[in-house]
Amino acid sequence: MTRSDKPSDVFFECSDCGRQYDVRGEIIYLCPSCSQSNTALEPPKGVLKTYYDYALLRKKKCTFSELKKNGFIDLLPISDTSCRPPLRIGNTPLYACHELDGKVLPYYLYVKDDSQNPSFSYKDRASSLVSAFAKERGINTIVAASTGNAGSSIACICAAMQQNAVVILPGNAPQAKISQIMMYGAHIIPVRGTYDQAFDLSIRVSERFGWYNRNTGYNPLTIEGKKTAAYELHEQMMGRTMGHIFVPVGDGVIISGIYKGFEDLLRLGFIDKVPVIVAVQSEKSDNLVRNLRRGQFESKPSKTIADSISVDIPRNFLLTKQYIFKYQGEAITVSDTDILSASAIMARNTGVFAEPAAAAAFAGLLKYHREDKIEPGTHNIVMSTGSGLKDLTSVEKIIKLPEAIDPDTSFSESIWR
Repeated sequence: MTRSDKPSDVFFECSDCGRQYDVRGEIIYLCPSCSQSNTALEPPKGVLKTYYDYALLRKKKCTFSELKKNGFIDLLPISDTSCRPPLRIGNTPLYACHELDGKVLPYYLYVKDDSQNPSFSYKDRASSLVSAFAKERGINTIVAASTGNAGSSIACICAAMQQNAVVILPGNAPQAKISQIMMYGAHIIPVRGTYDQAFDLSIRVSERFGWYNRNTGYNPLTIEGKKTAAYELHEQMMGRTMGHIFVPVGDGVIISGIYKGFEDLLRLGFIDKVPVIVAVQSEKSDNLVRNLRRGQFESKPSKTIADSISVDIPRNFLLTKQYIFKYQGEAITVSDTDILSASAIMARNTGVFAEPAAAAAFAGLLKYHREDKIEPGTHNIVMSTGSGLKDLTSVEKIIKLPEAIDPDTSFSESIWR
């Protein structure tokens, strides 16, 4: 499908100063004006949002079904959907959960399982759009900094698109994710340092070699790719009013993407209000949640087991903060112990095995459940963003393998029950 409207129907707008930029002009990541004052110690200013001609779409009386049939091309910053990867990305299942450990829930609970994407991560939504944009521009190499998931995602997508992927990541990234990146054939560069240091290095590298940078919270297309889950939720919930949506948060791009998707639907008149979205962070990596109401941003070293949301400087902090305050969102922290426990509870009750970062969202749901913060009869969603197979080392702490038995042993109830 190709976009039929004029090139001016889509543009970037700085989330801080409001300046607008042509999407099809020179490649731009942050607002050139606002980003001049950025430092390495604070979240960057000048994050760009993408806007479309919503008035024209409403005038055309485009239905949601029509937009979906065209691959949502009218709500994406690319010109032709044929440039997207030949993989099934998005359209992930929404599973209903009626009980927790045998107790019937007084509300409706659903798990949106984005581990069903090609690289088993939500990040494929962003990588596919970044790849398509690069293809339209004739750029064949994409670089990304990652704690693992974004790296394996862009490596996977680039392999399918015959593009080159360069992934810079901390040396302590989970081995499963490192192996996955290498199997896709990406050029991997471990650094002796943190994710934030890898992030800064990737920007310098992309500037030096002219590669396209996929970085979360830096490339505005990452938000646009991740917003598509909101469209799917709108369709899957079939018009039912959503209560809380629990989202694991690191840099803040997934939650901003979900907000942006619902904001698009709001502007087009498909919904009347944005659901209450709950940002969930680990207590050991709470640099976004902890600073929401502070006047001066303060970073603390992150040491959580949930590596995918372990961030010292949340790159999309300012836009996430805007969204949370604008749409009356909520934010909480959970302990690493709660995250591991939630991973087990989620797996045995829903059949969805989530990595710690994804299980953080379920831990947030359980915290609200314990504190009676979920109204009976409401429809609530947990965003599960990555497969548990990506980080088996973390869950080994809560797994105890029984001792081996003699195959000729008697049928003792202590063994079989």
